Amino acid sequence: MKKIVFTGGGTAGHVTPNLAVMARLRKLGWDMEYIGSKDGIEREIIEHEGVPFHHIASGKLRRYFDAKNFKDPFKVLQGVGQAYRLLGKIKPHIVFSKGGFVTVPVIVASKLRGIPVISHESDYTPGLANKITMPLVSRICVTFPETLKYVRGDKAERTGLPIREQILDGKASRGLQMNDFHSQKPVLFIMGGSLGAQRINQTVRESLEALLERFQVIHICGKGNTDPSFDRIRGYRQYAYVKDELPDLLACADLVVSRAGSTSIFEFLALRKPMLLIPLTRQASRGDQILNAESFRGMGYGKVLFEEDLNPESLISNLWGLSAEQDEIRQRMELNPYGNGTDHVVKLLETYCLPRT
Repeated sequence: MKKIVFTGGGTAGHVTPNLAVMARLRKLGWDMEYIGSKDGIEREIIEHEGVPFHHIASGKLRRYFDAKNFKDPFKVLQGVGQAYRLLGKIKPHIVFSKGGFVTVPVIVASKLRGIPVISHESDYTPGLANKITMPLVSRICVTFPETLKYVRGDKAERTGLPIREQILDGKASRGLQMNDFHSQKPVLFIMGGSLGAQRINQTVRESLEALLERFQVIHICGKGNTDPSFDRIRGYRQYAYVKDELPDLLACADLVVSRAGSTSIFEFLALRKPMLLIPLTRQASRGDQILNAESFRGMGYGKVLFEEDLNPESLISNLWGLSAEQDEIRQRMELNPYGNGTDHVVKLLETYCLPRT
């Protein structure tokens, strides 16, 4: 039986693609375990999947001055020791890393153990953890064509993003039914994300009367951001957060408004959903969402509206334009060979999975 260790954490974007690969390998009979951080989001997600989870110490890698920068290298060293012992006990044939601070000790320990590592970078530019560990991995998978130029040598390979099967299996009829919507009017799906959703939420509510003239609206507001005064408006349904309902809600959607996190936008691409992207500002992030969004606009998959330009008039204008171009956008999406990278990643894992004694 082939055995693999997954690692990755800090955000859902560093964990969700792992789930897609894990589901495929489970069908192929692989044995799998996970190394993450004790308090990271990855622990709850992976334990829910029934996969053995091990936690190690992990220091945060910062690009700015902070007093913790003097202590965290020692946490990384502690994590390397813990990961080294775990890998010696688990004896995996290969490690798959999705990024995040916790992956650094795991990849260093894998190198010391002689275990091949395949890493994956979702964003346009590699995150700091992937930048640090690039020399130590066997192969790095990327999603954007532009990312290839940021990886030295011939280690990079464009695979696309592994997409969860559940996302692809949604039913539009169920999505319409759960919202009391009908099929004679298009559906607009709006997802602001957990960080900085207030600006999007406010603009959507200020624009709602005009939006409802053309669309039925599903609005994911973020926890604590729903407004009871909008609950009884016909054709509008707000959610604080969705999980199991997400595939059906996306299946019934015609257009999407979203932040530009790589996991979300590649899922929209796989589902052929024309998108209006509102990336996080450089003040709220390292600027990766802006690059992600511009890449998708350049490939013709949607439009971009920067948050500093966001208001009811610009939102409506961009959505009307997106609606007019949606058929051409879907045709371009159909031609993209990297809609779902799961198969490609699995083939790489099988290629680099060396026999171990």
